[in-house]
Amino acid sequence: MLRQYELVERVKAYDPDADEALINRAYVFSMQKHGTQKRASGDPYYSHPIEVAGILTDLHLDDETIATAILHDTIEDTLTTQEEIEAKFGANVARMVDGVTKLSKIEAQTESERAAENLRKFLLAMSGDIRVLLVKLADRLHNMRTLHFISNEAKRRRIAKETMDIYAPLAERIGMYEFMKEMQTLSFQHLEPEAYESISKRLEQLQAGGGDRIARIGSGLKLLLSRAGLDVDVTGREKHPYSIWKKMAERHISFEQLSDVMAFRVIVPTVEDCYRALGVIHRRWPMVPGRFKDYISTPKRNGYKSLHTSVIHNENMRIEIQIRTQEMHAQAEFGLAAHWAYKQGAATATPDTQAGWIRDLVEILDNADSPEELLEHTRMAMYQDRIFAFTPKGELYQLPKGATTVDFAYAVHTNLGNQAVGAKVNGRVVPLRTVIDNGDQVEILKSKAQEPEPGWLNFVITGKARAAIRRYVRQKERGETIALGRKFYDELVKRLPAQLGQDAMTQALKRLKLPDEAAMMEAVGRQSFSDAQVLEALMPGSTGSDLDNPAPPPQREAISIKGLTPGVAFALAECCHPVPGDRIVGLRRPNEPVLVHAIDCPRLSDGTDADWVDLAWGSKTEGGTARLSVIVKNEPGSLAVMAGILGAHKANILNIQLTHRDTAFHTNQVDIEVHDVQHLMRILAALRAADVISSAERV
Repeated sequence: MLRQYELVERVKAYDPDADEALINRAYVFSMQKHGTQKRASGDPYYSHPIEVAGILTDLHLDDETIATAILHDTIEDTLTTQEEIEAKFGANVARMVDGVTKLSKIEAQTESERAAENLRKFLLAMSGDIRVLLVKLADRLHNMRTLHFISNEAKRRRIAKETMDIYAPLAERIGMYEFMKEMQTLSFQHLEPEAYESISKRLEQLQAGGGDRIARIGSGLKLLLSRAGLDVDVTGREKHPYSIWKKMAERHISFEQLSDVMAFRVIVPTVEDCYRALGVIHRRWPMVPGRFKDYISTPKRNGYKSLHTSVIHNENMRIEIQIRTQEMHAQAEFGLAAHWAYKQGAATATPDTQAGWIRDLVEILDNADSPEELLEHTRMAMYQDRIFAFTPKGELYQLPKGATTVDFAYAVHTNLGNQAVGAKVNGRVVPLRTVIDNGDQVEILKSKAQEPEPGWLNFVITGKARAAIRRYVRQKERGETIALGRKFYDELVKRLPAQLGQDAMTQALKRLKLPDEAAMMEAVGRQSFSDAQVLEALMPGSTGSDLDNPAPPPQREAISIKGLTPGVAFALAECCHPVPGDRIVGLRRPNEPVLVHAIDCPRLSDGTDADWVDLAWGSKTEGGTARLSVIVKNEPGSLAVMAGILGAHKANILNIQLTHRDTAFHTNQVDIEVHDVQHLMRILAALRAADVISSAERV
């Protein structure tokens, strides 16, 4: 464990003006508060925050951040309050300690809810001051280094999985690759112990068999570049076990087939030297196709810059080479922490390279409806394998591999995603579900009349897009449920034996324990309460004398569904495909959309457990999907005749499927858009009159 004077000396070494008294007070305060507490390793508990502070001194962080690291567990694990920390160490330290604190006292029903709530508070604190994230990552890294002392295997695996899913990607997203690699290796050791052991032994065998192979290749590389007049520093290493295991899994190959297990880093003075070194290397050894990446001209979103290439070396093996300047190397090692070194002064602003990503995370927090959604969307936002795409103006956006044009639209701006109606990729109009390739130029076509469609959730892959779409769908669903509930409510009021008084709604809300009128309409729309309960709440005694089983008066008039969107507050039954003009009824079940059937649908008998409600389309309602069964002669051109008739009657074909084939006739199931039932009847009559069509019936 670091001693007090050693910690202070480390900070003073890179920041002579650091507040030594602040660090000393924090050190003593932490020791006193944690007292005789012990860790699973048997060490005094206060050794943990001191070691976390030591990790952060390697990043040259300011005195406030070091003090925060020393104090980060005092609120959670001792009787210390945030107010006490603020009084002794200042508002900034108190705020950061509160942000870093693990919120273990939160009572949650499930593990995911607790993890999500911790993540929510943590990300919000991080968005205010990124130093919170740096302390948290150092805290998690030290916990992973001592994880083997925990005897409970299930707990070890849970912590390791959380580290692999959340904290390692967070470290990667801010460019702290050394933190990421160590977290991944330690997590991998506990999650896949057999695989870790196997790969580690293979690496040991490789070292024993190859002797000083890495040193030999590294010195040869340095000699080659020095002869070309370049001032270089070359280091080599084997890739860490998790990286090797991941590549083996992705490529479906064995360890022996994985040839590029060694990586070399070339540090040069200038950007121009990076490209000169690349040219020298490529002239000397053949490049492996598809393995060159220029992160200098197009940096990663976390600010990472470097040239990556793989070549086939003299010893008939592939090696990976990274070429960068010293400044790029500092960014690669320390990532965002490099922006927060003590010399930068107050750390109240967020570097430009991170602002967009953090804004996306905060937007996801605002949009998430459940703990599961928050964890899902945040993990998506931290997705590692990324591509680059450009706007027509040349602005660069990074997206996960597999992202679609809708993901791109939401990456540019939420409103653009909401209004997207189409896209152009490299000047060619494409469907919205089109997957973007690396380097594509994407133009989003928009319309103010457009709104997000639930079907987009089937193909978007970014957390920001999924969160925004789900939020819009929820808002639309709630709005239309309230509108439908208002229609049901108005019809219920007409059944009452007397006119409602002015205070009736207020009293009903109290009896049903609802906050406001909108909540009442939503509850009626979802049938969270039966009709009898609503009537009794509005006017006690209105449903009759049987208090145990009150029966509401019968429905007096049909309820119009005009103006509501199918599939939101109500759904059109797939069995009968009702269209405007059909006589319809609805089946209501608690907390489900009303299911609308045609009155002659044979499946209505299955709805004995539901409440029936008389519905109407409303005047001049247009638009519906009808399903037809059309039997055509098995001869050339018969389908063209059918399609021609549908086109002549302005009926758009949504789907067509061959359901039965025999020698003379083919049976097709056809879904078409129609205005109303009269439009449908005209289409059926025209189909039946055609010579090549044997029969046409509505399904």
